[in-house]
Amino acid sequence: MSFRATVESMSKIMDDMGITELNLERQFLFGLYRKHIHLSKQQATAVAVSAPTLSDKKIGGASETKINGYALKSPMVGVVYLAPEPGAKPFVTVGTSVKAGDTVALVEAMKTFNPIKSDKDGVVKEILVTDAAAVEFDQPLIVIE
Repeated sequence: MSFRATVESMSKIMDDMGITELNLERQFLFGLYRKHIHLSKQQATAVAVSAPTLSDKKIGGASETKINGYALKSPMVGVVYLAPEPGAKPFVTVGTSVKAGDTVALVEAMKTFNPIKSDKDGVVKEILVTDAAAVEFDQPLIVIE
């Protein structure tokens, strides 16, 4: 079962049973992910339709589920790096112009660094992940306008 499906399923069960708090723990190849979630009736609906992230943001809420612009998504589960090496200048920052084919990040999966390339021209509007954060398949990484 995918992580998103797990969260959606747990959200429904929590709603049915009147549970408002949940501690999630999931083992990945690259480490352990833990998350404490506090849900209200309104947030439970938002969780069911929003894509979960592996960041420390709370899941749910209108500001996190709405992305204005084109969201470049992770093609795999792994760890995202925003610079080619520690201490180096990041590939892109907010306001950077990118062209299709430009590398905007790296995702490390199974000890292999995979370049994440922009598939359209535009300007980086928002970076949705932090450097060295764990990411899921199809998780939005960068917003391009």
